Amino acid sequence: MKKKSSYRGLQTDIRDLKTPTLDTWENMYPDKKYTVTIEIPEFTCICPKTGLPDFATIKIQYIPDKYCLELKSLKYYINFYRNIGIFHEHVINKIMEDFIKACKPRWVRIEGEFNPRGGIKTMVMREYKAKKR
Repeated sequence: MKKKSSYRGLQTDIRDLKTPTLDTWENMYPDKKYTVTIEIPEFTCICPKTGLPDFATIKIQYIPDKYCLELKSLKYYINFYRNIGIFHEHVINKIMEDFIKACKPRWVRIEGEFNPRGGIKTMVMREYKAKKR
């Protein structure tokens, strides 16, 4: 008999999580390929299993197309997670989905480097490249 995971059902609605809107502004150089790097060294969320805080550095690198990310909205967006129970892997995937929806970049990489807990450090990275136009 297979043992049921105690994690079952903890993140079943994570894709439907209503996060704050990420605002953008019009890129005046959409004909140029350049990289924007944003580092968030004080990211916080909650472990859905223990209820304890998780701390991480989130790094976003992207090549904009028509839109660039407005940083004030990113600050509100990131602060939203401080009271959310979410697994590390889901954090990065959710941020990526919301970022792509808002900015529609040519390319983006989002990395999460989570502080060690119980002697284990987690690093999660996802990359996206838009289809050629």
